[in-house]
Parts: sequence; structure tokens; C-alpha cells
Amino acid sequence: MSLSEWSYTLMVYAAVVYLIAFGAHAVEWAAARGQSAVRPEDGSEDSARTRVDLFGRLGLVFTVVAAAMHVTAVVFRGVAAERPPWGNMYEFITSTLAFAALLYLFVALKWGMRWLGLGMTLLFTVGVGLAVTQWYVAVAPLVPALHSVWFIIHIIAAAIAGAAFNVGGLASILYLLKDRAETRAAAGQETRGYLAKLPMAKKLDIFSYRLHAFAVPLWTFTIVAGAIWAQYAWGRFWNWDPKETWSFITWVVYVAYLHARATAGWRGRPVAIIAIIGLATFWFNFIGVNLLFSGLHSYAGI
Repeated sequence: MSLSEWSYTLMVYAAVVYLIAFGAHAVEWAAARGQSAVRPEDGSEDSARTRVDLFGRLGLVFTVVAAAMHVTAVVFRGVAAERPPWGNMYEFITSTLAFAALLYLFVALKWGMRWLGLGMTLLFTVGVGLAVTQWYVAVAPLVPALHSVWFIIHIIAAAIAGAAFNVGGLASILYLLKDRAETRAAAGQETRGYLAKLPMAKKLDIFSYRLHAFAVPLWTFTIVAGAIWAQYAWGRFWNWDPKETWSFITWVVYVAYLHARATAGWRGRPVAIIAIIGLATFWFNFIGVNLLFSGLHSYAGI
């Protein structure tokens, strides 16, 4: 097989292994059903907790294997194309998800944040699965507009920011679930199941905020680098192209998130909802805009 074919095959295998990892994490959550936040003194739940931990570790191991194949597939794609692998939506989506997988594994292995596993492996399974089945395009040279160092800088910044947005957005979703459980616990209803194993809602909120505080300035730089690239490619910095417009909308939502935290002193549910809206605009920008609109950013197939 050619290097391009190896890249595609590894990407397919990565999607399958991500699915297996998701299944392990799903069993982990299901096995935790009925467990309380407080360990009984008689040790009656020890065997159940051991099973929960086992499936969680299996999910993490499968994710490491899938991420290794995923990153290798992205590298092979770039080598086969003899250029950075960011020339179309297939390449950008798979590259962004590779960055997200590496970021997730970093926080999971270094800081014990395996509790992100169910949502992250679902994202990787769906994203990579759609990429290889619906959005795949053969390796081809870059169109002239993409021959710029600012294009490379723009895409790298966007991919890293997108990885942080995804991990931070998932933390915000988990925050909403945990906060609801803590509210019920305050009313006398015990928190059970996997929600009992999650960190406190306040910790989830802080974790999400730190990721967004890192990603928003990087996204700002992404837009600036894109504007410089646009001047090089099309002779103007900004023209309200659909992609440019939705990049700006995404930026506004995330700046509103940071502004609410820093100025208005918001905490908890309101800012978590803003973060989730921001994540929705991010993915609409890189999938919905490509599928629904045409513009200067419509190149190299999908």
C-alpha cells in the first residue's frame, strides 16, 4: 500500500479503537450505578469499585492505542502529500481531533482526569468516523491560495485552540451535571453512580475556565493570522466570508465567556452554558459552514 492508503487505513482503525474505548468507558459509568460518594465501612462496594476502575483503565489504554494510530495517520497523510496535512476539511478535522486526543491524554495521565474519557472518546469516535466515511478526499496539492506560511500558522493555532475548546467544553457539560447532583444532595438526595466519582463542581468550573483562558487568546491570534493570510492570498484582510463571519461569532461568544468571568463575576451555570454555545459555534464554523455555504474558503473538495 502507498503511504496515503496506510494513512487512511490507520485512521479507520483509530475510529474503531476509539469506539472500543468509548464502550469501556460506557461500561465504567454503568458499573458505577448505585455507588455512593462515601465508601461503606464494611467494604461491601470494594469489588464493584474495582470493576469500575478496571473498565476505566481499559478505556484509557484503548484511547492511547487509538491516539497513537490517529497521530501516525495524520503524519503519514502529510508525508504522502509532501505538505502540512491541512488542505481540506478532512485533514483539518482529523488534525484537530488528534490535538484534542493528545491534550486529553495529557490531563488524564498527568492529573488523573480520566473522568473526561466517556465524552472525549465519543467525540473522537464520531468525528474520526465521519471524517473517514463522509469527508475523505484523496491527497492533492494545495491550491495556490494556501501557499503561505501564515496559512500554516493560522491552522496550527486554530487546531490547538480547538482542542482546548473541546476539552473545556466537555468539562462545562460535566460541570452542569455535577452541579445539579450537588444541588440535589444539598436537598437531602444522595449523589450516586459515576457522578459521585466526578470532582466537585467548583473544580470542574475552574478546570474549564483555565482551558478557555488559554484557548481564547490563541483563537484571537488565529483570526489575526488568518487576516494576514487573506491579505496575501486575496488582497484584503477581511471580507465577511462565511468562514470569517463564523470565526468572528465564535470569538465573540468566547470573549463574552471570559468577560463574564472576569468582569461580571459570573460563576457556574451561566458561564458553562456560554462555553457550550461557543463550542457549538466552533464546530458549526468548521463543519456546517463548509457543508452549507460557499465562499473563498471553499477549496480542495469538502
